[in-house]
Amino acid sequence: MMGCQSCSTMACGVPTGCGSNGDCQTGGCNKLNAFDWLGDMDLPSSQRFNIIEIKFKGGRKGYFKNTHHLETYIGDPLVVDTGNGHHIGHVSLQGDLVRLQMIKKNIEDDESILSILRHATPKDLEKLAMVKNREIPTLYKTREIIQDIGLEMKLSDVDFQADNSKATFYYSADDRVDFRQLIKVLASEFKIRVEMRQISLRQEASRLGGIGSCGRELCCSTWLTEFKSVSTSAARYQNLSLNPSKLSGQCGRLKCCLNYELETYIDALVDIPMIDKNLRTQKGEAQLQKVDIFRKRMWFSFQGETTWHAISTERVEEVSRMNAKGKFPETLEEDIEEKAPAFQEQKLSSVLDKQPLPQKKKKKKPDNRQKSGQNNPQNKRKQHPQNKKGGNQKTGGQGPQQKANPNKKGNNPQKGNKNQVPSNNPQNQKKKDGPKRPFKPNFKGNKRRKKPNNNDE
Repeated sequence: MMGCQSCSTMACGVPTGCGSNGDCQTGGCNKLNAFDWLGDMDLPSSQRFNIIEIKFKGGRKGYFKNTHHLETYIGDPLVVDTGNGHHIGHVSLQGDLVRLQMIKKNIEDDESILSILRHATPKDLEKLAMVKNREIPTLYKTREIIQDIGLEMKLSDVDFQADNSKATFYYSADDRVDFRQLIKVLASEFKIRVEMRQISLRQEASRLGGIGSCGRELCCSTWLTEFKSVSTSAARYQNLSLNPSKLSGQCGRLKCCLNYELETYIDALVDIPMIDKNLRTQKGEAQLQKVDIFRKRMWFSFQGETTWHAISTERVEEVSRMNAKGKFPETLEEDIEEKAPAFQEQKLSSVLDKQPLPQKKKKKKPDNRQKSGQNNPQNKRKQHPQNKKGGNQKTGGQGPQQKANPNKKGNNPQKGNKNQVPSNNPQNQKKKDGPKRPFKPNFKGNKRRKKPNNNDE
C-alpha cells in the first residue's frame, strides 16, 4: 500500500496507507525505498559521508551535500537548494551506501552537487501542501490548452516547486514537438516559470503507477529504475504467443519482465536441435508443433491428424540425421525392429562363448499298473541298518538263510499292496487260515516311553 505524501498514488494529498501523515520514519511506504543496512553502525560525524540522497515526487532522487553537518534520519523533510530557488524532499539514504550509489550511477563528487539548507519547518510543510493542491487543476487546464493549440503530445504529470516559483510539465510524444508557443501561454496563465520535460512511456507509467496483469504493483513504480530495451525475440525464445495485448504492459510497450528469465531460456536452448525442415518418415511428413525447453521434449503431428507425438530431442536429432542420408524410419518413435537383430547377435555370441553345462539324465518312473506289487519301488520300505545282512537291497527280497520275520514292514503280507498277486506258497496259506494275531502298531522314529507307575510295584 502506498502511504506518504512522497508517493504518487494518493487522493487529495491525504495518505492512504499508514497514519504517519506523510512523515514515514522507516521509508517503507515510499516508492523506490532503500534499506540502509549500515545505518546501525555508530561512526563519528567527521568520518561520515557528507552527501545525502533525497527523494522527491514520482521517485525522482537527487544528491546534496550536508555542509552544515545536520543530524538527519531516514524520512526527514529537508529544504535543499535547486539553483534558482528551494525545494523540499525526504531523506531516502545516507552514509557509505550513498557513495556506492554515486559510483554506480557515475556521479562525481564535485561543485555541481548542491547543498542542504536546513530542516523543513511546519510552515514550509504547510506551504508545500498548498502548492501540491495546485497540481491537479493545472494539469487539466494545460491539457485544454494543448488541445486548443493542436499539439500532438500527451501531458502526464505536473510538479510544482516548494517555493511556488517553478513548475515542471512531464509529457510524452512520438515525434518532436514545438512547444514554444505553449510555454508562453502557460507562463502568462499561471505566473510561474515553466519547464517542459519529455519522458518515455515507461517513465510515464512509473510516475503514475498502477497494477500489472500479475496482480502486483508495477515494477517500474516500486523498484525498477533502469529501463532496458525489450524485443519480440525475448517472447520467441520463451515460446510465448506473439499477441500484443498479452505481451504489452500498462505503458503500451512490451513488458519489462520478459527480460527477467531470458538468460535462463537461452542457456536451456543449447540442447534443443534447430529444425528447418519437417521430419520425413514412411508414414509421412511430421511438422513441429510445440517445444518444452526444460523437459527436452518436442511435439510433432502428421498432416491430416490432430494427435501430437511427444519425442525426445535425442530421437529428433537421430531422425534428422537419417533424413540427411536419405533414410526414412517407420515411425517417429524408436524403431524396435531395427535394433532386434543386433540384440539377437549379441545374445548368440554370449551363449557361444560359454561352455555347455553337463545335463543330468532323468530316470523314468515305472508304471505301477503293469508291475506287480513285490517289484514296485513305491512299496519298498526303509530297512534298519541292523537288518541289512540277509536281505537284497535292490529287490527288497530275503536271502536264502534269513528267516522271514512277520513283524517286518516289507514282509508282512497284511500290510502289502492291494494289487499284489497272492503267491501259492503253502506257508502263506497257513498263515491266512490260522488264528489272527492282535494288531501291534509300529511307529516310526523314537517311541515314547511310558512313565513307570509306582502302584504296579
